[in-house]
Amino acid sequence: MNEARSPALGCEAAATLLESLTKLVIEAGQAILAVNRSTMHVAGKGDGSPVTEADLAADQIIVEGLARLAPRISLLSEERVHLATPPYKDSFFLIDPLDGTKEFVAGRNEFTVNVALVTHGVPLLGIVGAPALGLIWRGIVGKGAERLTLRDDGTVSRAMPIKSRPCPPRGAPWTVAVSRSHGDARTEAFIDARGGAVRAVLGSAVKFGRVAEGEVDIYPRLSPTSEWDVAAGHAVVVAAGGKVTDSSGRPLHFGLGREDFLVPEFIAWGDPSAAA
Repeated sequence: MNEARSPALGCEAAATLLESLTKLVIEAGQAILAVNRSTMHVAGKGDGSPVTEADLAADQIIVEGLARLAPRISLLSEERVHLATPPYKDSFFLIDPLDGTKEFVAGRNEFTVNVALVTHGVPLLGIVGAPALGLIWRGIVGKGAERLTLRDDGTVSRAMPIKSRPCPPRGAPWTVAVSRSHGDARTEAFIDARGGAVRAVLGSAVKFGRVAEGEVDIYPRLSPTSEWDVAAGHAVVVAAGGKVTDSSGRPLHFGLGREDFLVPEFIAWGDPSAAA
């Protein structure tokens, strides 16, 4: 799609899409769960990361759904990055159909479906669905965030507003979300500088959800990751009262043509006053 045709959407327009986008995330999650992990084919991408039929099934559901819901809004999906036409200066959807494919292949439950609406380079709406956990975290910046609990059939059994929490009082330990699959020396040094930090080992964008709902204080990753891994969680954390920055406290921007759509580093803070 030609990026120039894509209008810039604000909070009110985003709010009109929230329920329909949530249904797409639920449908994509159900398609992922329907895949037999013991017999599925796992292929390797050029960057060495895995891709499965579950990734592709979720991608198809979301992309086809967005074409019906918002045909004038550009999109960028991890599974269609070869079709990308940056920069995306107005609004666009940024999608990771299956975040945490390594977790999925390993038989664990911490994988997510991530859909973000980004306007002028900043995530405005985010939905992070964890189908195997029966949870969805979603939010619109300026309008708040909530956690949905799903029944087995994909219907919502409970919706609860969520807020990130203040940083621990002086002398109390920080609870820090860390990746099960990705570690690096800079992130470890950052955590170690917060004496007595308690590491909560989690997979995929579930880490953003735990920050947003106040279960953990901070989620740092001081090594490169892809924009589609970050944008939806970014929106949810900010909508819940938190902040997402680089290690110097500067804001992040998405879709503007950074090489390989990489985010060099980020920190998701539950308490924005704690940001550097």
